Amino acid sequence: MRELDSIALLGAGRLGTALAAALRAAGRDVEGPLGRGATPQAPVVLLCVPDGQIAAAASAIPAGPLVGHCSGATGLEPLEGHEAFALHPLMTVPPGTAPEVFRGAGAAVDGSTPRALAVATALAEALGMRPFRVAPEDRAAYHAAAAIASNFLVALEGAAERLAATAGVGRAELAPLVRAAVETWERLGAERALTGPIVRGDEATVARQRAAVAERTPELVPMWDALAGATRALAAAA
Repeated sequence: MRELDSIALLGAGRLGTALAAALRAAGRDVEGPLGRGATPQAPVVLLCVPDGQIAAAASAIPAGPLVGHCSGATGLEPLEGHEAFALHPLMTVPPGTAPEVFRGAGAAVDGSTPRALAVATALAEALGMRPFRVAPEDRAAYHAAAAIASNFLVALEGAAERLAATAGVGRAELAPLVRAAVETWERLGAERALTGPIVRGDEATVARQRAAVAERTPELVPMWDALAGATRALAAAA
């Protein structure tokens, strides 16, 4: 698409910096990432700013260019007055991310017009991502699922790390188990990937595990009980 020959990125945080590098590597003419108060000149402007700043950033852009944002939980309403689109990479962007980080990841897209949706889709494809459309009414649920899959998983592994440390076991020893579990879940789905004493019905072992948690990391007992209950429900469904 001719509109994608040149694109401006507004917001010089991790995501804006990473997207600018990735789009340049994909052969696009990129303006930015620009800071606050800049006036983009490109026909497509992508806002890489916090959700609460999207509306203000969009209102400062003169009419004319297509304007998009990178929020997963936000619809197109904050971009009112522009031909609008959304492009949310379903991917974490740590510091020092290489341009290839987006390749193979999913991307939630939407557009206020067929052209805007086509621009969001083409941008995702230029970055090597797999675009899928998420409607405005579904975006909060979609983003909550992403938080469970990423943020909550990291919090859970942090809890496992704290408990394992009381037995002299480090993060490096847990990591292969985590990778294998995620890969099996990806291949087979949650119900078939589940292993361990709960799915085997070995409640005596589960009780000993809970007692150890209560003794060594009592602050984790509520998490243990909630997750054990969720695991039992999953095992019953399987």
